[in-house]
Amino acid sequence: MKFKADEIASVLQKEIEDFKGQMQTAEVGRVIEVGDGIARAVGLSSAMAGEMVEFKNGTRGLCFNLEEGSVGIIILGDYLTIQEGDEVKTTGALLSIPVGEAMIGRVVDPLGNPLDGKGPIVSSITRPVEFMAPGVAERKPVTEPLQSGIKAIDAMTPVGRGQRQLIIGDRKTGKSAVAVDTIINQKGGDVICVYVACGQRAANVNAVVEALRAAGAMDYTIVVSATASDPAPLQYIGPYAGAALAEHFMYQGKHTLVVYDDLTKQAQAYRQLSLLMRRPPGREAYPGDVFYCHSRLLERAAKLSDEKGGGSMTALPIIETLEGEVSAYIPTNVISITDGQIYLEPSLFFAGIRPAINVGISVSRVGGNAQTKAMKKIAGSLRLDLAAFRELEAFAQLGTELDKATQLQLDRGRRMVELLKQPQYQPMSVADQVISIYAGTKGGFDHVPVPQVARAEKELLQFIREEKAEIRTAITNSKELSADTEEKLKAALEEFKKRFKAEGVDAPVAKPAAAAAK
Repeated sequence: MKFKADEIASVLQKEIEDFKGQMQTAEVGRVIEVGDGIARAVGLSSAMAGEMVEFKNGTRGLCFNLEEGSVGIIILGDYLTIQEGDEVKTTGALLSIPVGEAMIGRVVDPLGNPLDGKGPIVSSITRPVEFMAPGVAERKPVTEPLQSGIKAIDAMTPVGRGQRQLIIGDRKTGKSAVAVDTIINQKGGDVICVYVACGQRAANVNAVVEALRAAGAMDYTIVVSATASDPAPLQYIGPYAGAALAEHFMYQGKHTLVVYDDLTKQAQAYRQLSLLMRRPPGREAYPGDVFYCHSRLLERAAKLSDEKGGGSMTALPIIETLEGEVSAYIPTNVISITDGQIYLEPSLFFAGIRPAINVGISVSRVGGNAQTKAMKKIAGSLRLDLAAFRELEAFAQLGTELDKATQLQLDRGRRMVELLKQPQYQPMSVADQVISIYAGTKGGFDHVPVPQVARAEKELLQFIREEKAEIRTAITNSKELSADTEEKLKAALEEFKKRFKAEGVDAPVAKPAAAAAK
């Protein structure tokens, strides 16, 4: 067998030209202490803050504390199989999560691993869990409404695209219900939603996922789940992972909504980690940087400038209070970071006023900028009417004689409170909200007994949808309540008044024609 020297030489020459010297280095240390979701390791002298490390069993960790002779690591996963003396190596990478279209409709953990049993998620795009918030010059004022579908919110504490609106209240007052209704209301729109369950019971998270699936909302929603049974490190990074998923779409020029349910549990997980790492405690035993923990998360929500693509990320953080204590450490921190708050009151909830929004304390710092012109026109008087009603109601409880005008005002106030009640998972369109609130503020339900207001509203909306569809179409298309449309609406209200009176207050609710035919 003959060898051709020139062929061998050319092959060797090509191999040498194509050779790229790549040397992979990893510093390897040893675990000296492990337990409660944290580990301490020695021998990682070049480890960086926030760097990802890998343990012998494949579990990942995050460098949390850099000390003189050791590194404090929070373990992102099962820490029970990690033992003293195990090897741990640096990766030189930041903690990242897979993002993109493949994540939509899935339930994942804060590391991007699927939890819904629908197979692996194939996505080549990853994004750092922690990312710098856009600067002042990269932002635009909040001017576009993000409709929640809840009358009391869209009329009095509106949410705009790019806003951070806090939902705050005691446990079991309907905080998650408000957020889930807002997600359901985005159906058929252009908003991608991310629901982050942080420290919730697994049964509650499952109930939310099923409610979203039943409403067809999982087609545009990602659920990030770090339940109460998950280790504290996963609960701590859960909200940041949710923000990273939404950010990917925001920087593509799309609109996103992210719900953090809830940040009180995240702060408690962070406190647990900090105390285990021997960081000095501050007020209520929280570490001094718990404010920064929330501010760097919520500042990532923004309405980007046109140069950056004009995308937006709206945040609805949820905070749970104890016995209505809004002046506690975490609630005051988050109130000072956000652009307004929706306060849910237990006494209203148990009195059957749901959603239990206290319109006196609740506020939106964006205000009318985040409303359609039609809603802005009619909602101003609603807030004033309710404020006056509350004062009069307190006065009337003294049992003093009231003149006719005051009594009329009280009666209308009671009807408005009744009108603002709304069943769960039934968000309303803007046009229906405008018609309903206009009718209430202009005395359209003054002749209706208070217990019958909900039925009267339902019949009014059905009457307009079936017989005066042009009014609804005009409001939907123009987002305004023009003089012409208002005149038609007034006439329709008068016609409805006569009809409702003629039917009698105890008449059954009119059934839609399709249901009657069945």
